[in-house]
Amino acid sequence: MSTASAPEATDGESLRVRATLRALYGYVRPHRWTVVLGLLLALAGAVGGLLQPLATKTLVDRLSSGGTLATVLLALTVLVLLSTVAEAFGAYVLERTAESVVLAARRSLIGRLLRLRLSAVDRMQPGDLMSRVTSDTTLLRAVSTQAVVNAATGALTLIAAVVVMAFLDAVLLGVTLLVVAVVGACAALVMPKIGQAAERSQAAVGEMSTGLERVFGAFRTVKASGAEARETARVEASARRAWRHGVRGAKWEALLGTADNLAVELAFLAVLAVGGARVASGEIPVSTLIAFLLYLFYLMEPVYKLVEAASAYQEGAAAISRIEEVDRLAAEPPATYKPVRTEGRPASVRFEDVSFRYGPGLPDIHRRVDFEVPGAGMTAFVGPSGAGKSTVFSLIERFYETTGGRILVDGQDIRQWPLSELRSVIGYVEQDAPVLAGTLRENLVFSAPGATDDDIRSVLVRTRLDTLVDRLPHGLDTLVGHRGSKLSGGERQRVAIARALLRRPRLLLLDEATSQLDAVNELALRDVIAETARETTVLVVAHRLSTVTDADRIVVMDAGTVRAIGTHEELVAEDELYAQLAATQLLLPTGRPGG
Repeated sequence: MSTASAPEATDGESLRVRATLRALYGYVRPHRWTVVLGLLLALAGAVGGLLQPLATKTLVDRLSSGGTLATVLLALTVLVLLSTVAEAFGAYVLERTAESVVLAARRSLIGRLLRLRLSAVDRMQPGDLMSRVTSDTTLLRAVSTQAVVNAATGALTLIAAVVVMAFLDAVLLGVTLLVVAVVGACAALVMPKIGQAAERSQAAVGEMSTGLERVFGAFRTVKASGAEARETARVEASARRAWRHGVRGAKWEALLGTADNLAVELAFLAVLAVGGARVASGEIPVSTLIAFLLYLFYLMEPVYKLVEAASAYQEGAAAISRIEEVDRLAAEPPATYKPVRTEGRPASVRFEDVSFRYGPGLPDIHRRVDFEVPGAGMTAFVGPSGAGKSTVFSLIERFYETTGGRILVDGQDIRQWPLSELRSVIGYVEQDAPVLAGTLRENLVFSAPGATDDDIRSVLVRTRLDTLVDRLPHGLDTLVGHRGSKLSGGERQRVAIARALLRRPRLLLLDEATSQLDAVNELALRDVIAETARETTVLVVAHRLSTVTDADRIVVMDAGTVRAIGTHEELVAEDELYAQLAATQLLLPTGRPGG
């Protein structure tokens, strides 16, 4: 059994290496000619170093024969200067290219993350996803250019040095290679350890980012609960894991770095012993031994480059694995339609036997949901917590895909709409009315970047935000804080409604959009919504009786099904559940997002 598993493990590792190299080439490919230029410059610098021991041998031979040294010294000086300049310029080219590779990877990753389907994001931690853009992409800097060039120049110069050393004395070369092979075999065992430590360290960094994101996402709650110490301990535990794996990786890297020095030093002692004997016996001149020893020390650089390349590859492979994992997550197609303000006729909506669950093996949220909204007017969705009311909006927006049936907007299956075009006709106010960090103006025009100042002023008056703007220190250009922390809950809801109205949508989705408003502002917003419903299709999820009594139609949902549709008066008389909800003023907890 063990004999069968070994080849399988080897094949799996081989496939992983090939996949990593293929992914790495994908990042390097747009910059391949710049990398080639850096490689040529690095090789030019290496050639200069490679010729120096031979020049030294010539110098010693001239000294022995009493010849002039000026020409050799001049040539050696020029060689050193040229190789140094070539190497320095090559290093700059590679560093610049490495930064370009990291930039391209981050742009690609950011674009991918913002197109992820909600179902994919639900399975991941936001902090971990952010760490892939920040720390993981940073590791590409070394592996994408320096590791490639170091591996190439290290291998080529090592081969060239070995050829020249063979030409100088094959016996001494044999002694050198024997020592290097023994130490190199031991070093090869260390390589996988570095990769494992790097991958675990990056995972721990992701956990740390997730922990911090968790805390700052509920900062007031953390402080009010006196949970600072507990949350600090939680994040510190991830930091300690990252430190532990980082230290373990540093230990193996130090061992690996020591191995090449040990190989050269042991080889030096062996060559000195054997070479001294050969010089004493007259088999080789002393200049050959000096040149050979210089080459031996010269070998340190290409060997070090190979070791550094291997170490960078192990770290980069761990980062690439985490980055590629994001590429395998389900994502929406890139936007091919530029969202515009879509004034026009109200949109019609129809659900035909729609079923939905969040994943295989999970319970149904919707079971054969069927209703029709012909266009214009207001349709309200009511029902107990968990009935599937908010999920109606998520499915219309195609945040999730139905598992059965179909949804029609303007008589067309929404799966046939270009996604960005579908969303451009919809205004959506979420249950928690999120406000983004930035200015009030940026939040208002977030869905309608082409809105004019007159458009903004009009919608501010309609949503009663004009008085708020007038008292803010910088008006519309006032910063609203992280997640709108400088605004009250009611103000955030009004900003979210204003943002949706400013888009002038044909279909407006309001998910409990007035829950945090006082009675005066709620009444004003109800009038705005009623006015909007005359020219726009408005769908409302409501838990307040005052919101639904004037609706053109009310859809009563229970346990993922539609149990009744009608007006308030009809449903009070005909539907027992609605009558019970109306009797309690519909003031029920909103529950989880599915409700």
